[in-house]
Amino acid sequence: MGSGRSGLRGAVLDSVIAVGVAVALLVTGLSEHRPATGLDLLGLALLATGGLALVARRRAPRTVLAVTGLCAVGHQAAGFDVPAVGYLFAVYAAVRAGHRSVTVAASVAMLAALPLAALASGLHDTGQAFAQARGALEIAWLIAAGAAGEALRQAERRADEAERTREETALRRADEERLRIARELHDSLTHQISVIKVQAEVAVHVARRRGEQVPDALLAIQEAGREAARELRATLEALRDDDTAPPRGLDDVPDLVARARSFGLHATLTVEGRLPDVPVAVGRTVYRIVQESLTNTARHAGATTATVLIDCRPDTLAIRIDDDGRATPATAPAPGVGLLGMRERVTALGGRLRAEPRDGGGFTVQAELPVDRAS
Repeated sequence: MGSGRSGLRGAVLDSVIAVGVAVALLVTGLSEHRPATGLDLLGLALLATGGLALVARRRAPRTVLAVTGLCAVGHQAAGFDVPAVGYLFAVYAAVRAGHRSVTVAASVAMLAALPLAALASGLHDTGQAFAQARGALEIAWLIAAGAAGEALRQAERRADEAERTREETALRRADEERLRIARELHDSLTHQISVIKVQAEVAVHVARRRGEQVPDALLAIQEAGREAARELRATLEALRDDDTAPPRGLDDVPDLVARARSFGLHATLTVEGRLPDVPVAVGRTVYRIVQESLTNTARHAGATTATVLIDCRPDTLAIRIDDDGRATPATAPAPGVGLLGMRERVTALGGRLRAEPRDGGGFTVQAELPVDRAS
């Protein structure tokens, strides 16, 4: 919105300057030369064109430079000894846009062409022609226009660089803060999960020493605690840029499904096609989608079965997880942190995610991730 408003103000300013320069040139031309012939009318037209062309000085500075230069030479040849004000504005705009070499070449050509145009008018001898040309395009004003354009260009470049640096600094600080929060969260969760894991292992050990049958739920807690501890350890190593622990990926999905069975959930895995070699980020995302879906099914859905389907297509990896839980479209749960995290991961990879209850009951999670075979 702000850039659009700024662009509109710039267009209005250019229009005002163009009309003002055109009027000034015409008034100066009429005060020096009374129109009487076709050549005079052509000269006046060139004066007006040289001013009005400035309306496009931001959009096409090189074109405006050429048009105003040709108009200045033209009205000089037509006998109108009027300063090349439009060309000076065009020099300023072209240098501001960064076209310094083109501007210097055009200005040298103008300094050579204006005396010839004054001679061609037939109103001056050689000395007068050079004097008139010098008056029409003073070198000092020409240099001043170019210097002003270059100074403003440099100022704008420094402002853009400062703005970009501020944005990069803000992003870096935000990343550092997220990293700090992640590490603190990891430390807190590691302690709590370690306590749960130790207590579960003690309970299992005591039950076995007494010769009692260990409940399946207790074994599931023990295994979940071990897996959570491994996951948190791998996360911390990733946060510390430690690559000694390989990230979870496609090859670890069967273990996820097997662990879901230990929770009492009848889970199956089907792979259609041959699992490709995918980028690490894609494999990690697939693992997290299956992990979060099965975890939600075990916790909230009241389901007894879950199916995991991985469809390996030529350029896409499709994942679908279905359960037979209590969810219906009328009782759709509010998206939690886990679902939002899945959606962010999938979107970051250019994929699509759909997670919603089915009409016949149960919940489905579907994701499609693009696979770059060259990576």
